[in-house]
Amino acid sequence: MSVTLNINGKAYPVAASPETPLLWVLRDELLLTGTKYGCGIAQCGACTVHLDGQAMRSCQLPVGAVQPGAKITTIEGLGGTHPLQTAWVARDVPQCGYCQSGQIMAAAALLSRAPKPTDDDIDTAMTNICRCGAYQRIRAAIKDAAGEAPSDTAAAAAQQPAEGVVE
Repeated sequence: MSVTLNINGKAYPVAASPETPLLWVLRDELLLTGTKYGCGIAQCGACTVHLDGQAMRSCQLPVGAVQPGAKITTIEGLGGTHPLQTAWVARDVPQCGYCQSGQIMAAAALLSRAPKPTDDDIDTAMTNICRCGAYQRIRAAIKDAAGEAPSDTAAAAAQQPAEGVVE
């Protein structure tokens, strides 16, 4: 199958089997390696990208299911200066960092539809798994990017190392 994908505002011609997961086209064919492989069953969220603004798990999305003209955005498409990326750095969110591109992409989709998300909005949208348990810092960074001060409890938790962790 030969198709042209619109990724991060640029046209990419792709020759791949229609059942090839979008993740592998991004990583292996187009060398856009910011999107990570985690579980391969669309559960962990490390592979999250946007498809027409919606957060999607690219490890289970066949490239043949991407409609012509659909807009795909990867972590590279946020440009490194997106308010979430800035907040992630300021809050020192990543520990190992492996899940963070997927976390940021899920959070960006959330903020695009709910610019001032409630804690319930965040809980509903942020289904990505962080093995390091940086959830409180993730919540605080989302609130920062939304221009909201996180609650005192979340802010305090975001600044404290996990129990047993030596800084």
